[in-house]
Amino acid sequence: MKFASHPFWLAGFRPLFALACVAGAGLPVLWVAVYAGAIAAPANPFSTFQWHAHEMFFGFGWAVLGGFLLTSTKNWVGIRGYHGGALMFLAAAWIFERAGMWFGGAWPAPLFLLSNNLYLASVVAMLLWTLIRHHRTDSFRDNIIFVVILPIFLIAKHQLLGADTFQLGWMTTIALFRVAFLIMLERTLSQFMKGVFQVEILRHPALDAAIKLLAVVLVCAGWLPPTVFVGLSLLLALLLAVRFAFWRPHLAMRRLDIGIMYLGYLAIVLQLLLDVLDQLAHPAWVGSVAVHVFTFGAMGLIAPALLMRISKGHTGRKVAFDSGDKWALRIMMLAFMLRVVAPQAYPAGYIAWIVMAAACWCACFALLGWRYIPFLWQPRVDGKEH
Repeated sequence: MKFASHPFWLAGFRPLFALACVAGAGLPVLWVAVYAGAIAAPANPFSTFQWHAHEMFFGFGWAVLGGFLLTSTKNWVGIRGYHGGALMFLAAAWIFERAGMWFGGAWPAPLFLLSNNLYLASVVAMLLWTLIRHHRTDSFRDNIIFVVILPIFLIAKHQLLGADTFQLGWMTTIALFRVAFLIMLERTLSQFMKGVFQVEILRHPALDAAIKLLAVVLVCAGWLPPTVFVGLSLLLALLLAVRFAFWRPHLAMRRLDIGIMYLGYLAIVLQLLLDVLDQLAHPAWVGSVAVHVFTFGAMGLIAPALLMRISKGHTGRKVAFDSGDKWALRIMMLAFMLRVVAPQAYPAGYIAWIVMAAACWCACFALLGWRYIPFLWQPRVDGKEH
């Protein structure tokens, strides 16, 4: 098929990052419209909160994570990677899932189940096949962690949509994304700091291993006794904070393109501490603060920066953030303040804060889509194939 050889289908990041931009620009607007009663809720058997959480984690989040992992795993093990028809299938499955989550209440149950599982099950199976089949040539021995956690995303997805397991579902989902982000940050920030500032940041094997082990154990947070959960969360937050202090943040914060990922790292630490505080003191927060510290702070800050870097670097362009890129990141930082901080300072304006935060999230990804989808659609500028 001639269309399957189009540059858009040459690497996983191209179609999935494009879909992430579409989801990032559209899903928050839909959520605010539903939440405010401006449009009817999706025709499905789930609550609007379940729909919103599912779409942001498994619609937007897994478009970003899928694009990153499909691109990274092929480089880690040294193979060509999925392209052409395989990526066309994944993009179609992702769109099929979005339709199912909006209209699926009127569909036969088997059709809805197919729509709801086809994309994630397929991309997880493809990633596992790559990592397991080519493990002998894998550059990272700790990729066994992905082999362990990727199938658990399917369980978390089911929990998130369960009638009585919604809280367990988002706890598990956040913990899984936390593991993935910590591994990505560990690897990418080492490269970025060396490339930009010509410095090495602390990489102590025992410390790195302890952090990843604790993060994996906390995937089971919903089943742990509260005292164990509090202790492990505090320990992970402490180890992350100690490592952060040795990662030369005074240098990183001089550059927005690097500093934004350091802020995402700090959001992971803060979310762990807020979870502990919720267990110990039950503070009267306005809104789900810990959840949105992670979604706006970790996912919201890290994902755009990764999307920019990968989209430029893997299309043969110089990886340098221009004024448009920096404005997109600033808009997302404002979204974090509006969604997390402002409601605590002025609770009476809660609805307005949500609307403005969603507008900023939408604006960030609309700007990224306008700027980067043409890059994703075109051939590499350096003449290489993929």
